[in-house]
Amino acid sequence: MTTSPPRVPTRSRAERPADDPAEHESAGRLSALTTRIGLGRSMTSESANYFLLLGVTLFMVVFGLVMVLSSSAVESHNDSDNFFARFWSQGVFALVGLPLMLLVSRIPRAFWRKTIWFFLAAACFLQVLVLLTPLGMEIGGNRNWIKIGSFTAQPSEAIKLALVVWLGIVLARKRDMLHHWKHVAIPVVPVAGGATALVTLGGDLGTTMIMAALILGALYFAGVRLRFLATGLVFVAIVAVCVALSSASRIGRISAFFGGTSVANPDVDWQIKNGFYALASGGVFGVGLGNSHSKWSWLPAADTDFIFAIIGEELGLIGAVVVLLLFVLLAIVFLRIIHASTDPFARVTTAAIMVWLIGQAFVNIAVVLGVIPVLGVPLPLISAGGTAMISSMLAIGIVLSFARESHRDSIADRTGARR
Repeated sequence: MTTSPPRVPTRSRAERPADDPAEHESAGRLSALTTRIGLGRSMTSESANYFLLLGVTLFMVVFGLVMVLSSSAVESHNDSDNFFARFWSQGVFALVGLPLMLLVSRIPRAFWRKTIWFFLAAACFLQVLVLLTPLGMEIGGNRNWIKIGSFTAQPSEAIKLALVVWLGIVLARKRDMLHHWKHVAIPVVPVAGGATALVTLGGDLGTTMIMAALILGALYFAGVRLRFLATGLVFVAIVAVCVALSSASRIGRISAFFGGTSVANPDVDWQIKNGFYALASGGVFGVGLGNSHSKWSWLPAADTDFIFAIIGEELGLIGAVVVLLLFVLLAIVFLRIIHASTDPFARVTTAAIMVWLIGQAFVNIAVVLGVIPVLGVPLPLISAGGTAMISSMLAIGIVLSFARESHRDSIADRTGARR
């Protein structure tokens, strides 16, 4: 007779003591694995284009704050007895713009399709207040600012931001009809042309040119025929000439560009010459950060329209080339996002934002280098100017949202193909 070995009683999970080491070790491993999986998913939810665009933007904002501090210290002290006044103001706008940019990067495309008419109408309404009410403020011959108490802003920046999104939505809806000129002219001329005209009435030729460029850029990337674009370009050129010749100040700027003297605005001659002096004195390596001589009340608008001259003086040719390369890199990232996207709305809107920011940088730098007459537009993400800073960061936030959604769609397509 055989006897079976005695059975060892086992305890159920509920009967095990709460401080069982094996149970704690197993739970810890499971928790660590879950954390790694969650972290992996959150990292793969953003594309390389997303991180590259975000990184370049943050670097340019920080670099701009450093240069604003250096270029504005003397004028800040003269105005308010505080070397850091303009820097703190720009820093506040940057701190406001950063979370707004990240928030906008999480907004889905459907939100813009439902609300863009409201935002565009609101921005145009603010510009009307600038033109027709005492809230409007004139600076340098341009009536382009709204002042409420101690707060000032440029509604034209809001118009640019709303306009690029509106163009993306409308042109994407009409993508199969854009070979007919009526379907191009009917939505673009009254709405986009009307919004641009509101800015033109304020006398801001620089912003008007940037808006015209982003409209043409959106039409080009939407697939509009080149002969339609050529007609629009001729029309824009005629309007630009008429606007330029309608003001003594603008005529003086053109005269100063060709070597004459501006009677209406003699500071333009002074500004152009001292901009050249600043760039020339910088040499290859510059005079050192904070050591600019031009910022000591020699160069007007040293922290805004002519900040590139201070960069060339303090950081030399190397610093100026680095700034140029940053904008080239920014353009490359925009093109990568356009190429990766399959949504016509995202492609056209990203293209319009690219033309806006890169075109404005080209105009600003060309003015400092003496390639074109003085127009008065800031260097995006670098020059002082709170409204321009926030609008540029919000525009980049919109592009970041497109990069996120395009990457998510591509992952979904690959997953579906494997299944």
